[in-house]
Amino acid sequence: MDTSQHNLCTLFQQLGLSASSEEIDKFLAVHSLKPGAQLSEADFWNESQAEFLRAAVAEDADWAEVVDELDARLRH
Repeated sequence: MDTSQHNLCTLFQQLGLSASSEEIDKFLAVHSLKPGAQLSEADFWNESQAEFLRAAVAEDADWAEVVDELDARLRH
């Protein structure tokens, strides 16, 4: 059972992305979501990343809250 705390850093690690604060800020500055777009459908995810994001939300998994945070931050 995974009892670790989930935050943007651990989410980026889970997605196989650079997870330093600077790299996360850079990612958020470069990428954005259009109104009405679903996070998992964004063209900057590969299929496994998109599936992880879909499952986290659909299953209301431990990751759902931080995935929602990422979604909100990409809608800046």
